[in-house]
Amino acid sequence: MSAAVSAVPAVPPYVLPSDQLRRRLGGFLAVAVFLVGSGAFLGFKPWLLITDFHYIVKLAAEMVPPNLALLWEKTTLRASVAETVAMAFLGTLVGGFAALGLAFFAAANTAPHPAVRAVVRALFQFERATPNLITALVLLVAVGFGPFAGFLALTIGSLGMFGKLFSDAIEQVDTGPTEAVASVGATRWQVIRFAILPQVLPSVVGNVFYAFDVNLRLAIALGIYGAGGLGFELQLAMKVLRYPDVLALVLLIVVLITAMERVSDFLRRRLIGHDTLK
Repeated sequence: MSAAVSAVPAVPPYVLPSDQLRRRLGGFLAVAVFLVGSGAFLGFKPWLLITDFHYIVKLAAEMVPPNLALLWEKTTLRASVAETVAMAFLGTLVGGFAALGLAFFAAANTAPHPAVRAVVRALFQFERATPNLITALVLLVAVGFGPFAGFLALTIGSLGMFGKLFSDAIEQVDTGPTEAVASVGATRWQVIRFAILPQVLPSVVGNVFYAFDVNLRLAIALGIYGAGGLGFELQLAMKVLRYPDVLALVLLIVVLITAMERVSDFLRRRLIGHDTLK
């Protein structure tokens, strides 16, 4: 009686070390070709970082020391700081409130009809696809130069971002409280007020304060294009080649953003009650 011969299963080629090495090398080569091709298409010349580095050194030397006296001698600078903070704060606040109201029409569990949800979702997507700079340029033509155009641009920008975040948070709420409130005969608004809103409120507060930090930086950038504030002061100093003033304004912007971040963190801890946040 012949002994039974056990068949040894063949090793799949993709687990062989040689085949894995070839696939990794192929992937690395594809990434390298893509990076080199992208750099060539953009006209990237890395050697210029060495040959033209002396221009950066010269510019830095012209900025030092910063003209810190500008910060208290130029009286219009206080108004510029106030304009920048006001643009960011009001744009975040108005955009956040508007987005929170529309988010209930965009969430699947609170929308009155699928068609309404689709329209509101499309509105949020269209807004997010439009850069803030493009929105600001259009508004500068429509309402004129100044912080009001910057406020409107930040409001519209916050609307799309908040709408997506808030509607997703509403869709992810625990269904237990909503079913319990609805079972006692609560209306649709009462279910939202007492079951859904308390669950999404921490996410709303956290996102609003985070967006304020982002909008504060955007307000400075929009000011360069005509929205006023510190961005306008920075652009003006660059145009007249007053580089010590530029460095002083940059330092002021760093201090302002850092201070606003500290205030935002403090208020977020107080409102949400997370004392562990640092």
